[in-house]
Amino acid sequence: MTIKKVSIIGLGALGVLFGNHLAKKMQKKDLRIIADKDRIKRYEADNVYCNGEPCHFHYVTPEEVCEPADLLIFAVKFNGLEDAIQVVKHHVGENTIILSLLNGISSEAIISEAYGMDKVLYSVAQGMDAVKVGNQLTYDHMGMICFGEREPGYVSEKVKRLTKFFEKMEVPYEVDTNMVRRQWGKFMLNVGVNQTVAVYRSDYGEVQRDGPARDMMISAMSEVMALSEKEGARLTEEDLQYWLKVMGTLSPEGKPSMAQDVEARRSSEVDLFAGTVVRLGEKHGVPTPINRELYRRVQLLESQYK
Repeated sequence: MTIKKVSIIGLGALGVLFGNHLAKKMQKKDLRIIADKDRIKRYEADNVYCNGEPCHFHYVTPEEVCEPADLLIFAVKFNGLEDAIQVVKHHVGENTIILSLLNGISSEAIISEAYGMDKVLYSVAQGMDAVKVGNQLTYDHMGMICFGEREPGYVSEKVKRLTKFFEKMEVPYEVDTNMVRRQWGKFMLNVGVNQTVAVYRSDYGEVQRDGPARDMMISAMSEVMALSEKEGARLTEEDLQYWLKVMGTLSPEGKPSMAQDVEARRSSEVDLFAGTVVRLGEKHGVPTPINRELYRRVQLLESQYK
């Protein structure tokens, strides 16, 4: 079964980045951006831009009855996931493949509660340095989507279908047969880089060079590594070095999503990052002082918005 119709919920950095890429290679009505009427009016009035070029998207409302998607991509923030799950129901059919590009280690399980684990592939978006300000997205590195089944060592028909589609669409990808470890690795990086750059009010360059910010980032990541052993993901020093190398390839002037949220005075995903680490630390009796401090400092920044 070939993937022909794709639906995307969420036009943050990743939704715009991959949506724009696919829009250039697909029939316009085969790529559907799901949004409510007010958002659609705003998108159509102001347009959405990717590296200075207008994106030509086909928008549909949640109420619009349509043919189910062959591929449904969640690209919302974590705090918007529950609402997104409800509004995509017309896009989920018997053979729909669901891909979540959300940060963290729990979105797939949450989505599968609504639509079944048989439809969900585990995935990680990594290596992109996209920055979104208002309706303008800019990036130097597109990165890639890593995906696979939750079960280690298993390459399913869903994985093969998505592989063929990404190859045809020229979407950079990697099939990983140990996605739990991959997700924990990306989570480890997010916990370190997103929060540290946010509290230092800086950019990737701040943590790419030696100094207190990089030390804090690595210490926060080390706390995740300690917890991964307790949770069965078993990250090692080798994983830490791999993700530091990934971060080292990003544009020094780029910024992670949390830093962009703080600059725009939006609520961040600190509870998804440091909050999760602190809760797991309490569960397993593992000290997490760096993430406790990052949590405190991000909350302090957010408290100053008003």
